[in-house]
Amino acid sequence: MFIAIVEFATTAADRPAALAQLDAERVRVRAMPGNIAYRVHASREDDTGIVIVHEWEDETAFAGYAASDSFARSGQVLRPMMTGAPVSRRFRAELVQTVA
Repeated sequence: MFIAIVEFATTAADRPAALAQLDAERVRVRAMPGNIAYRVHASREDDTGIVIVHEWEDETAFAGYAASDSFARSGQVLRPMMTGAPVSRRFRAELVQTVA
């Protein structure tokens, strides 16, 4: 499994538009080959932060997303709203157990 956690900030005024863009792409990203999860979170610490948590079957699947029209579209909309550089942490992980 490959996990990417992306964090960035916008102005408080821009955050609703940034979240709307990410929400608009959610269905397309979830339908991509190898996607396990795509979650968008507004920070509870302030009114500017956004966190995206991606789970993919492997790095190849994530690379397909990173080369997709969906990724490009979101970048065109989000980058001008960002108040600093995004931070993306990426992990190789092994699922041990899913508890329901």
